[in-house]
This record gives sequence, C-alpha cells and structure tokens, in this order.
Amino acid sequence: MSDELTAKLDRIPDPKTGKGLQAAGRLDGVAVRNGVATIVLKVEPDEAIDRLKADIESAAREVDEVDRVQIITTLQRPAGGGRDKAAPRQASAAAPRPARQIIAVAAGKGGVGKSTVAANLAAALAKAGQRVAVLDADIHGPSIPRLFGLRDIKGLRKTDTGIEPADAHGVRVVSMGFLTKPGQPVVWRGPMIQGAIQQFLNETYWGDPDVLIIDMPPGTGDAQLAIAQTVSIDGAVIACTPQDLALDDARKAIAMFEKTHTPILGLIENMSVFLCPHCGEPSEIFGHGGTRAEAEAIGVPFLGEIPLTIELRERSDTGRPVAFDDGPVADAFARAAMAMLDSAREARKPAPEIVFSS
Repeated sequence: MSDELTAKLDRIPDPKTGKGLQAAGRLDGVAVRNGVATIVLKVEPDEAIDRLKADIESAAREVDEVDRVQIITTLQRPAGGGRDKAAPRQASAAAPRPARQIIAVAAGKGGVGKSTVAANLAAALAKAGQRVAVLDADIHGPSIPRLFGLRDIKGLRKTDTGIEPADAHGVRVVSMGFLTKPGQPVVWRGPMIQGAIQQFLNETYWGDPDVLIIDMPPGTGDAQLAIAQTVSIDGAVIACTPQDLALDDARKAIAMFEKTHTPILGLIENMSVFLCPHCGEPSEIFGHGGTRAEAEAIGVPFLGEIPLTIELRERSDTGRPVAFDDGPVADAFARAAMAMLDSAREARKPAPEIVFSS
C-alpha cells in the first residue's frame, strides 16, 4: 500500500522544481497502517503549502485502504548545510517559544517510572499555582493520557490559533496517544517521529504556560534529537531507580543531553523505598541511595526521593496524579518540583564576570 501511495504522490508536481514529489525529494516518509495514511513532507521556511497538502490528501484518498490522511511537515535543510546532527538547532527568531520554561524529564531506560515522575512534577507545579503544560513526546509508548485520565480523547482539534491541547486538572496536555486507538502501535521511521514532535512543539496553542514539561521517550534516539533541534530546553531532569543497572543507563541519558548542550537540572530517585500500606515501614526493594551518590559523583543536584506506595499506583491507574493530593508521596513530589525550579533558575544565571585590576 505504501508503494502505491508513493507512486500516486509522485504524480503531484513539486511547486518549485516541477518534478514529482518523490523525485524532488520532498517525501520524508510514507506509510499506510490501519486505514491511516501518514505522509511526511519536507517544506521550506515560510512556504505556502495549503494547495499542495490538499493535492496530497486527494491523491492519498484514491488508495482503497485509506480512510484518514495525516500530513506531517518537517523543515527542509538548506543545501550544503553540513551541520553536525548532534548539535542543537537554534529556534527561529520568528517561532514563538512554547513556554517561559521548558524542562525535559528523561530516563536512560524504560521501566523506571519516568512518565509518572513527569506527570506528578507537572501536577505539583500546578498545585503550587504555576500554569503548566505537558508534551508527551514518547511517540511509541505514550503514558500521559492514562496518568491524567484522558484516555477517551479522540484526536486533537486544530483552530486558527493552532492545535488545541486537552485539559486535565488545569494542566494542558498534548500526546500522540490522542491520535491512536487503544493498543494500536505507532510503527514510524525517524523522520515521522521528528516531524510529529516538531509539529506538537511549534503548532500547539500552549497558552503561554509558566512551565512546559516534556515527557521524553526512554533512551537516546530520533525523538530526543528532534526536540534538541526544535526548541531550546532550559534543562533536563533524569529519573532513575537506585539499581546499578538503571544508573548505568541514566549516565547515557546524561551524556546525550550534554552533547546537545542541555543543562542537567538534577536526578530524581523514583521507587526509592516501598512504604507498607499497613504499618508504613519502608522496604528498600531496589536498593537505596544510589541515585543520590551518582548525582554527587557527577556534580549535579539531587532533587529528591520518591517512595513507591499503593496510593501512587492507584492514582496513576485512575488518572489523577497523586501530587494533587496530600501525603508523603505528594510532599516528595512537591519538594522535587521546587528543587527542579531552583536548579533551573541557577542554570540560567550568567557566568560571573572576572574583572582584573590594572
């Protein structure tokens, strides 16, 4: 089906060269899955593409298996650009900044509770009176809709002001999970992932939040690179468990942010201890203190320890982050969120000026 769709798209002339879109190198990805045609189209800055997008949608609907068409645009690099792919791209001066502060929550591996940490940091900030938004950039495994009780959202509405986020407990949320059916995998190549994240960042009407939390996918790959190349991040928080295995992968995430010149705001130790629901006795299931020791060893702030409780699991499943409530876990997230903001303020301070006397 993808080959058939590509052939139809290649009959559409590129407005600049007159060649077919495929021959002109304008197609960065074409896929048809579960009735949805996804086309990644390279565009140039300020290029008018409304007519071109209409022609693409019309051609895609000629394929029998296509019920819906989504077109993702990516910025076409200038010829001979030769940039280092690892270096962050400076955001265009004309592009509005999505939020006053942009903070990424990341992890070197899956299974450490990164999305739970991201959601609850956002909830803690909202509870403290901050205007908060969350971008779920985990394209392959979006968890934010469940964590915020937004699993019934079907699609994202786009108006003249941009993509409209969903609202959960006063937090504005955008997620790939709103665009897929439950249990449906997102099988995309790198350019499609990059294009989707860039559109979410640049075309969403965020409403000028104080803080935008980006829930990063685990590991280091196309999504992380797309974010680093699209927007200037104020800093990254690394979520980790006390295990040595998790710490090994956390170091990889830290190295990735260092390569993209993103400050590390600190480390959070998730599942630090398990608090018994009956007696309150802590049990160090995954060990304890490893993340604090790692933060001290590499010279970055340690933002706090988050205990594992039945309440945290229940609130995550029901879609109301525990940080909105009261109790030891909520207090732990509140302290971590404030420490994160303090670290972000320190990261933005200019370097001291050295004055030599004559």
